[in-house]
Order: sequence, then structure tokens, then C-alpha cells
Amino acid sequence: MPFRTRRIRCFSLRDLRSTYILKRGAGAKADACAIWIVQWAGQEIRILDYIEGQGQVLGYYTNELRSRGYQKAICYLPHDGVNTNAVTGLRYADHLKDAEFQVEVIPNQGAGAVAMRIEAVRRLFPRCWFNEKTTEAGIEALGFYHEKKDEQRSVGLGPSHDWSSHAADAFGLMAIAYEEPSRKARFNRKLEYPKLAIV
Repeated sequence: MPFRTRRIRCFSLRDLRSTYILKRGAGAKADACAIWIVQWAGQEIRILDYIEGQGQVLGYYTNELRSRGYQKAICYLPHDGVNTNAVTGLRYADHLKDAEFQVEVIPNQGAGAVAMRIEAVRRLFPRCWFNEKTTEAGIEALGFYHEKKDEQRSVGLGPSHDWSSHAADAFGLMAIAYEEPSRKARFNRKLEYPKLAIV
């Protein structure tokens, strides 16, 4: 399915959401991070922005979010967002809370989590609109994301972990975190039962 792009405005009265994928490592692969900024507007999912980096401290990303006007974005982290940072000893979720961001950690989906994220993206992709000016790098990564294959046996080995996988994982996390606005509005509402007479 092709990417639907256009110039998108941010609705100031709607919640902004950011989904993170944080990968810890050493050397050139240290602390890679991919962030999608999205807004759920009715049945439409607006992909407003994409931020990616490598070898940066978490404060770099919080400053980047603020400089782009996303200081009120709800930050969704994968289950390992409660892991401690090797340098500070604090959890990633705590760092974001200390920076005054609202944080939600998505529970571990267990075995098959990658397949669940891919299926969630396939289901929601027709509702997605990408801001053409600010998501180009993320769109390129999503388009390149592919399965690793064993050519000799002609067997798929799951998604290839390369430069595109951080963007794809963060986008998949957004799809897992997505709640239809109509469903959310119905949650916790007062139930009204019809008055029936007993005969």
C-alpha cells in the first residue's frame, strides 16, 4: 500500500503522542532512538513528525521534542522503557517523567510481538496520513523494512535488524498503543438501563 502524504496541520485541542524505540548498545550502535509524533483525529491517524538519532543522551530527544512544540506529547515506551540507563542508573521512563512528560509503558507482548506489531500496522495503515515535510526519513525507513531470508532454504527468518528497524519498531508500537477515539470516549461512561417493569 503506498504512503499517503500531504501537508498536515496539528490540531491543538487533540492529544499528541510520541512512540519511542530505545536500543542500548556500545560504540556506533549506542543508544539508538526512533520517535514518531502522531495525533489521533477521529478515524484518521496523523503522522506529524519523525525524529531519529544515535549516540545521543535522552535529554537530546526531550530538548528536540520541546523545540518542535511537542512538550505535551504523551510518550509511549516499549516494555524495556522501565530498564535502567547504564550511565545514570535511572529508568528511561523516570527520565522522561523528570522532564515533565506524561509516560505510558506498553507491556511486553511476549512471543510473537514483532508479528503483532506488523499486523497492527497493516490494519491501521489505510487510516494513516504522513506529513510530507517532516516524516521523509521515517517513510524511507518504513519502505525499506523487510524480512531476512535464508536463500538456500527459501525460508523467512523474521524482520531484518538494520538501519530501518528502529523506525519500523517505533511505528509498530504506535499501532499497538492506538485506541479508537470513539472506543475511548465510550470507556467509563455511565450505563443507562431501560426501566422495565417486572410482571
